Amino acid sequence: MTARVLRVGQIVPSSNTTMETEVPAMLGAAIIDEDVKFTFHSSRAPMKNVSQAELTAMNEHMSRCALELTDARMDVIASACLVAIMCQGPGYHRQTEKTLRDVCREDAPDTKIVTSAGALIDSLNAIGAKKISIITPYMKNLTTLVTDYIESESIEVIDAISLEVPNNLKVGELDPLDLLSIVDKLCVRDADAVVLSACVQMPSLAALAPTQARFDVPVLSTAAATVFQILRALDIRAQVPGAGMLLSGDYA
Repeated sequence: MTARVLRVGQIVPSSNTTMETEVPAMLGAAIIDEDVKFTFHSSRAPMKNVSQAELTAMNEHMSRCALELTDARMDVIASACLVAIMCQGPGYHRQTEKTLRDVCREDAPDTKIVTSAGALIDSLNAIGAKKISIITPYMKNLTTLVTDYIESESIEVIDAISLEVPNNLKVGELDPLDLLSIVDKLCVRDADAVVLSACVQMPSLAALAPTQARFDVPVLSTAAATVFQILRALDIRAQVPGAGMLLSGDYA
């Protein structure tokens, strides 16, 4: 039997080097009952430094990027920049998702749409998390915008650590295993989940499994949440070994 081929498109910041590695790695490792093959495709939106001005300007390229991907008929398109959406104000991921659906409607109306910002919120809701602790690479003012956004969705952020790395290329060069010691500084008492990387550029996949082994509550990343919602959008039940409790199959 021929494998079902599913095309996964991502809209990534031009300086992002992580989502095109971690998302394919997780989907490639997924244990799925049916014979599925994923192919991966990207369109880039300009952004070098993680500042509110550059993030806002990057959002103006979303429709163009979606249109480019639609030409190749994606099964799902994921907008892969959490803070670019969250810095625009509460609930903005819903507006972005509608905009991208509208772009795809004429030529490819069946295209599923995911945003990393919405994926994190929806995944936290899927595991029933009401209180969380997070780690971000952002400057503190942007981390505040992220925590405010999450809390506007009725999820309390107990604690947040900001690594304060403004250059997005440098964020992508951070060692994910450093998160194993950074998480020790995070207040997680009463937390229902730990977000090891509240950023699609900060690498974390290698740290998910060893960190999860230390916690009884789910440990996830924005990349893992994006994969979880991509699978949901495609109506695929799957388990992704080594990617934290969210992708254990228990919440599929």
